[in-house]
Amino acid sequence: MPTLTMDRAETLLADGFSKWVCELDLRFDAITEEGVVMRMPFDPKLCRAGGIVCGQAFMALADTASVFGMWAVAGDIRACTTVDLSTQMMRPISDADVLATTRVLRLGRSMAFVQVLLTADGDPRPAVNAQVTLALV
Repeated sequence: MPTLTMDRAETLLADGFSKWVCELDLRFDAITEEGVVMRMPFDPKLCRAGGIVCGQAFMALADTASVFGMWAVAGDIRACTTVDLSTQMMRPISDADVLATTRVLRLGRSMAFVQVLLTADGDPRPAVNAQVTLALV
């Protein structure tokens, strides 16, 4: 059973993240010792011209998911800050929830390296790949 439970994660998200991040209505689909799967429900407010979810929303989801993924793997809540976020947009997403699946590549004493793969709900093809470097403080 993971140390980071759904209830704890929801509380941490609501109480510890910026209000505008909470307005994305992010949810947790899964939390395991290997990482998390977060969901960003589709919202037309997050779309650019043509009804495509904007890159800024993707990056906010990836950054947020990376923290929870690291916490799930670490087994405890460690203070951290993002020092690098590299994002590759590979295909558009429109009219679908966005799923963020984390994979911690390395968790050290002072740094964590997390990959976050974003897909459209119902379509397993990668849409966005994000590499996030977190400094553990």
